[in-house]
Amino acid sequence: MLIVTAFPMLRALWLSVYDYSLTAPDDRSFVGLRNYTTALTDSLFWSTTLNTVFIMVVTVAVELVIGFIFAMVMHRIIFARGVIRTSILIPYGIITVVSGFAWQFAFSNNNGFVNDWLPLVGADFNWFGQYGSAMAAIMVSEIWKTTPFMSLLLLAGLAQVSEDMIEAAKVDGASWWQRLWKVILPNMRSAIMVAVLFRALDAYRIFDNIFVMTAGAQGTESVSFLTYRQVIEQFQLGMGSALSVLLFLSVLVVAFVIVKVFRVDLAAARREG
Repeated sequence: MLIVTAFPMLRALWLSVYDYSLTAPDDRSFVGLRNYTTALTDSLFWSTTLNTVFIMVVTVAVELVIGFIFAMVMHRIIFARGVIRTSILIPYGIITVVSGFAWQFAFSNNNGFVNDWLPLVGADFNWFGQYGSAMAAIMVSEIWKTTPFMSLLLLAGLAQVSEDMIEAAKVDGASWWQRLWKVILPNMRSAIMVAVLFRALDAYRIFDNIFVMTAGAQGTESVSFLTYRQVIEQFQLGMGSALSVLLFLSVLVVAFVIVKVFRVDLAAARREG
């Protein structure tokens, strides 16, 4: 763990306080926090951060709803359970780059099938020609790929809900919606928190789909993609390392907020009970 995790993190932190470019490796100079100041005062950094947060919020919210529906189906289905569970989990087993290319082809205005399925859009509509539709295409590919992971975690949470409690609610005359909101979801709070936390942290680091589908065009860059451009395309190790440290700190903030929000919800639920 020290070799593969701690050392690269400390190395990035060390590089982030230097003006260091691979095009002039002998001209490395200590600049302190200047790289961080430059990043935090640059509108490009904040626009990519907003893109990243937007993708994270939308995809995790949609995946939570669809994933819960899939989890309910997998939990309640009686016949062909193995086939259905395997079918739902297939997208998650596909490499992200492969699924990104598949969805890029699907949204193509030349030979993609999405425009044929959406006649109101028009056969010649270019999904990657403007910001809104390009972001929508990226999020659709992300949702399709990772919803099975969400459903798998929620299925584990459903397995923890006592059938006796559900049966008792039925005896008391509770409707399906009442059983869902008063019995099932409150007893799945920990599983929902874990699912949302894992997926939010993963979505915040989105890179593959953007790299494959738009390459950051039309303002669709994420923080991870911006870091990639600084390091790989422009050879700016100092600035790229500073961005990677800011990305790491942002992930910690996201995790803290999610855990904090669910703690508040848990306390409120206990007072209701």
